[in-house]
Amino acid sequence: MSDLAIRPARAHWPTMAARCLRLSLRGVDALIIALLLPVILMLVFVFLFGGAIQTGTAYVTYVLPAVLVLCAGYGASLTAVGLSQDIKDGIIDRFRSMDVGGPAIMAGHVLASTARNVLSLVLVFGAAFAIGFRPSAGLAGWLLAAGLLLAFVVAMSWLSAAVGLLARSPEAAGGFGFLMLFLPYMSSGFVPIETMPEAIRGFATHQPVTPIIDSVRGLMLGQSVGTRPMVALAWCAGILVVSVALSGVLFARRTAR
Repeated sequence: MSDLAIRPARAHWPTMAARCLRLSLRGVDALIIALLLPVILMLVFVFLFGGAIQTGTAYVTYVLPAVLVLCAGYGASLTAVGLSQDIKDGIIDRFRSMDVGGPAIMAGHVLASTARNVLSLVLVFGAAFAIGFRPSAGLAGWLLAAGLLLAFVVAMSWLSAAVGLLARSPEAAGGFGFLMLFLPYMSSGFVPIETMPEAIRGFATHQPVTPIIDSVRGLMLGQSVGTRPMVALAWCAGILVVSVALSGVLFARRTAR
């Protein structure tokens, strides 16, 4: 019997995460794109469009939180592709035959996604500092901003896992990444909401990434953020609870014999 099969269920989580990370390292080209794409987007916006957009502050300071959220959302969306590929290749059935539970398999993908996203966020921060970003946040502000970004990554990774279980092919699951790239553009991330047409302004104000972006921006600049972090955490918690429950149902259906 495989050693994996006789391990306690809680020990499968780090094992599955380590497997997903090893798979990421094998796809070096895809990993490089996932890590560098947010940096490239930030440079494009700052140097090509920043001079034409008035935000009342240096544009790199204004746009960085949006790029961080975009980075986190896109990186998390890769979970859908990885999980869908495992189903297509029959890997899930093999793990199930070794009595590895669905929560461990899905959590492995989520943990690996979180690790990849942390690395990508660090790269984005490094690039922002190199081109002039100068925050004024205290320790508490940095910790809360990091906690919000981490909560968003985890919530979106679980949502992506549900999408991967719902999609019938890795290609279809990959479409979720385009949605995650699109959503931050219709928020306060790249231009002030008040400059948008009225029909779009309502959606931009009440969608989940806007309070996250506003909170991270305010925290990094040492500004008062009011209740926006609580609203952001409520969005993340709601997405997480729904996604975990939905993932459990979809996994049971996809692996039923």
